Amino acid sequence: MNLLDRLKEEVLTADGAIGTLLYSYGIDFCYEELNLTQPDVIRRIHQDYIQAGADVIQTNTYSANSLKLARYGLENKREKINKAAVQIAKQAAGLNDTFVLGTIGGIRGVRKSDATLQEIVVAFCEQAESLLSEDIDGLLLETYYDLEEITTVVHTARKMTDLPIIAQVSMHEPGVLQNGLPLNDALCQLEALGADVVGVNCRLGPHHTILALEEVALPKKAFLSAYPNASLLDVVDDRIVYESEADYFGKATVKLRNEGARLIGGCCGTTPKHIAAAKKALQGLHPITEKQVKEKTPILVKSRKISTVPPLHEKAKNERSIIVELDTPKHLDTTSFFEGAKCLQEAGIDAITMADNSLASPRISNMAMATLLKSNDQIRPLVHITCRDRNLIGLQSHLMGLHTLGLHDILAVTGDPTKVGDFPGATSVYDVSSLEFIQLIKQLNEGISFSGKSLKVKTNFSVAAAFNPNVRILDRAVKRLEKKIGFGADYFISQPVFTKEKIIEIHEKTKHLSTPIYIGIMPLTSSQNAEFLHNEVPGIKLSEETLNRMKACENDKTRSHQEGISIAKELINTAHELFHGIYLITPFLRYDMTEELVTYIHELDAKKLERGIVHVHSTFN
Repeated sequence: MNLLDRLKEEVLTADGAIGTLLYSYGIDFCYEELNLTQPDVIRRIHQDYIQAGADVIQTNTYSANSLKLARYGLENKREKINKAAVQIAKQAAGLNDTFVLGTIGGIRGVRKSDATLQEIVVAFCEQAESLLSEDIDGLLLETYYDLEEITTVVHTARKMTDLPIIAQVSMHEPGVLQNGLPLNDALCQLEALGADVVGVNCRLGPHHTILALEEVALPKKAFLSAYPNASLLDVVDDRIVYESEADYFGKATVKLRNEGARLIGGCCGTTPKHIAAAKKALQGLHPITEKQVKEKTPILVKSRKISTVPPLHEKAKNERSIIVELDTPKHLDTTSFFEGAKCLQEAGIDAITMADNSLASPRISNMAMATLLKSNDQIRPLVHITCRDRNLIGLQSHLMGLHTLGLHDILAVTGDPTKVGDFPGATSVYDVSSLEFIQLIKQLNEGISFSGKSLKVKTNFSVAAAFNPNVRILDRAVKRLEKKIGFGADYFISQPVFTKEKIIEIHEKTKHLSTPIYIGIMPLTSSQNAEFLHNEVPGIKLSEETLNRMKACENDKTRSHQEGISIAKELINTAHELFHGIYLITPFLRYDMTEELVTYIHELDAKKLERGIVHVHSTFN
């Protein structure tokens, strides 16, 4: 009798964690390599679970794909590792009626950039082929947080084999995936794609797994599975532990069965003792065929407030828009900063944008300064946020704070690594890159937190993304723009451009995009400043003419100022004709230079308007 036939009639007990036991043995390297180097250790774990009563065991292959094995330089041993894992498990099963499932774990977490779907499919097919070649009883796909990933691999697996496919998702919050999709809807999608068993595993303990399954209907064709953790994890003496009594776990499995689960095992923290308790508790219980699904209490999500001021990306699509970067001070004297901000406001800018500890050097919090600009001076702030300084917890908290303060214009960037800044030994976090970060921010705009639960209120963020046009092959940078648009970027802010030719090239390469671009222009302050940018800042090259023009007045501050302004105005002339958005970068808090350029842009606008009126008059005369 095969696995599916048994599940029609019985509630089967699966095994528990393998990694937990190996971790408890003090092993802290690639667990899957042990299939080759210490097969007896793995075989003993399988045997312990079988003796505890497991009807189903899984191979020690959770991370045995080429992408994860590459971290240990073991990608070339992928096939041997997977084949050996099946052989060890089947040897442990012996002549028992124990089913052996080939395990393939998820690759993506929150970071979609960890692997493309194409890379995932290739790695999945390689691993699945190795497992299937050893006559397993089915495939177990477990710990998939990303719905796109698991739907893709289930679709792929179904084309590769007729064997049973068990597809299990993982949740940060009970009842919803990290993208906010209800668990029941996700499992229905997996069933429709051909999964024979659908369910959940990892992250949540028994209590929250039960709560999640209360809202899940019995599948029409597939069966339900549940592999909860032993409990929520704890850290004791720098070691991860799971505090859970085996008897408690056993009682919980009965409740899982009552919610329709027919294949019940354990994930992180579970041991043969937990599985023995589950087997004992489930003894004699038959699968349920009907259940009352708990009605999920609808959470009212308030719509975002409609602002009377259009977002910057909307304005830059249709009319002139000027934003100015004015970095917050590295010290606590804010006098010049606020004086400069007021002067720029009076000159007629749309927003002041502030970097988030640019070049990895600490400055006054841009959130604090943005709040003061808005409340005291009615200046619109555009706040940069890097992925460098905050983990996912901090990023979501920070964004919730910005929303609460009414600060809705943000630039999402990955951020300079800490080694370039004042504290090269500080930790760079980078839980996500700017790509995932943009997508997560847009998820907040739907009222859904990073973990998938409701925020009860939709945020209203307008999200800018960075654009570096100072590269050798601009087409590649444009491809990255297109990728960022796919992740949800509303508009782009470019790094400073120093030649008219580059501005024209940007226009030609991006004119197919409807997403607006603010072209960055930064006035040069001296010959030394020009030489530094040209020779030491990656990606920036000044023309020989520009370097010579600044060199000619290197000993005269007044002339240097005038020449820097003159060069910037020439760049503005070109940008003004081709782009609605202009982004002025204030050098060294020299806001007087930026103010002069803002005035110049408005003069160009006035002349353009005047030419338009004259043209209309001449047409009608």
